[in-house]
Amino acid sequence: MKALLLTTPSAIEKQPLRLEQVDIPYPKEDEVLVKIEACGVCRSNLHMIEGEWLQRGIPAKLPIIPGHEIVGRVEDVGDRVRHFKKGDRVGLQPLWLSCGHCSYCWTGREELCPEKEITGETVDGGYAEYVLGKEDHLYPVPETLSAMEAAPLFCPGITAYHALKRVGNVMGKRVAIFGIGGVGHMALQFARVAGATTIAISRNPIHLQVAKELGAEECIHGEDRSALEKLKREGAVDCAIVFAPSSAVAQLAISLVNAGGKVVLGVNVELGSFSFVEEKTVLGTVIGSREEMREVLRLAEERKVKPISQGFSLEDAPEALMKLKKGEIIMRAVLVL
Repeated sequence: MKALLLTTPSAIEKQPLRLEQVDIPYPKEDEVLVKIEACGVCRSNLHMIEGEWLQRGIPAKLPIIPGHEIVGRVEDVGDRVRHFKKGDRVGLQPLWLSCGHCSYCWTGREELCPEKEITGETVDGGYAEYVLGKEDHLYPVPETLSAMEAAPLFCPGITAYHALKRVGNVMGKRVAIFGIGGVGHMALQFARVAGATTIAISRNPIHLQVAKELGAEECIHGEDRSALEKLKREGAVDCAIVFAPSSAVAQLAISLVNAGGKVVLGVNVELGSFSFVEEKTVLGTVIGSREEMREVLRLAEERKVKPISQGFSLEDAPEALMKLKKGEIIMRAVLVL
């Protein structure tokens, strides 16, 4: 099969990905071989490819095939697989495997499992024609969703949905989304489905236009100080979700949220000083559980949310990553095979 291999992490400008012919993997016991229809291109793929996560042990092996938001059809199954058969349409998210035995797995928080495997980071992922998945971590994908619609649900979709779950009930509340990119534009949609009034904040005018088209009640440029000060003065933000990779933006979000409000962070940032007297809560968020993934697929099938994406061929993955690095991707790049 064709696959893009990362052998030595380095800047995408140095072309660290090589298109090669490699053996199609064979599914063992509880594994499923999936012929890939599409795979989303995530900024975390870029971080890994460029070596920014080496200190965290990512990638866990080299060479490795990146990519962790995948949709395709079952090609073959292992001897113990009972719930999928050849031809079934399925998806994989970043959580490739969890142990199933720790306290996190037992309480529906398997994304925190200390023994988890991550698609495209610790095991081979979706920048290829085929990928292996574990039966218990595959999801049926509705035929009504195109490959370009379905693939981003398995990272931006689940990540945004879990972030909203971290906030809690947002019915009737004013939710500010900082960073309207691949994940942020999905968070905006989920917040509106949950009954929130949404405020989109971004430095990218094109992203703000997308937010407006998606129904955001307010769209504010991230450098419009007067508009931001008005938000704070009027106490207009009950909670905030931050997907802009900026410490300054995270600190701004904390300052704008009303006393007793919540700020959910989906990026690494420095928080600086933090005053306890207003009883604000700052939470982290990462991907989501299997049950939440099923809920995301249900909402997409009901056409309540829809990813916005741009298509690229597998061979053009380096171009897609370069455009992502330059901020030229509108919401999500998807490799379509």
